[in-house]
Amino acid sequence: MTNAPTDQTALDLAHAAMLADESDDTARLRFYERLADSEMFLLLAEEPVDDNVTPELFEVSDDRFVLIFDREDRLAQFVGREAPYAALSGRMIASILAGQGIGLGVNLEVAPSSILIPSEAVVWLDQTLGQTPEEAEARIEEIGRPMGLPEALLTALDAKLATATGLAHSAYLAGATYEGGARNHLLAFIDAVPAAEGALAQAVSEALTFSGIEAGALDVSFLRASDPLAAKLAQWGLRFDLPQHEEAQEVGLSAPGSDPEKPPILR
Repeated sequence: MTNAPTDQTALDLAHAAMLADESDDTARLRFYERLADSEMFLLLAEEPVDDNVTPELFEVSDDRFVLIFDREDRLAQFVGREAPYAALSGRMIASILAGQGIGLGVNLEVAPSSILIPSEAVVWLDQTLGQTPEEAEARIEEIGRPMGLPEALLTALDAKLATATGLAHSAYLAGATYEGGARNHLLAFIDAVPAAEGALAQAVSEALTFSGIEAGALDVSFLRASDPLAAKLAQWGLRFDLPQHEEAQEVGLSAPGSDPEKPPILR
């Protein structure tokens, strides 16, 4: 019997929605999206050395798994003692393990989201996260209200943008008519950090993918608040406010893998 805290995490809720209807592909995709976006605690066999981490490997029916948990207390509850771990995003763990024949044991025995994910699914997740949106240029002639978008996409965008702390001030979702008469929906980020534009475009692409919607269903652009088009978007568009960094933050030592530019080395 699973012994878990009464407060459920986003991963617990996504897992429950997936189990509620196993024929619901969107719910299954949403679970994998939550897994990719969540900070996970990877159980290690020994303390990290520099950027080298050695995961604890477990064999189940001739398959190998690492163990990851979405809360530190869940890892401690499973192990029953102090144990070394590395805090990494689910997407980084998938990237590290893909192609090595290693699966994921998620929250085993300590949460309602306890699940074994085979190595083939880890490869699929890494490949899905690696898809990049295409770039194109087109002149916008008219802005209107967004119409007819699936509720699943709006929910996915809201959840995805809630993780984009400090990458932009806000975003507007609107209908757009382009030069030549083509129409599509547009998500425009306002005052995005220049170095973050690629990450924001990728986040939108993932929201579409994990909602089961074709990538071409939404265009992405980046504007300054002073741009005249931004005023039209504010008038007609659906606004998303992105979370911002607190002004004062305590600086401390970072765990291996906490810097996305310097992923840990798996041994």
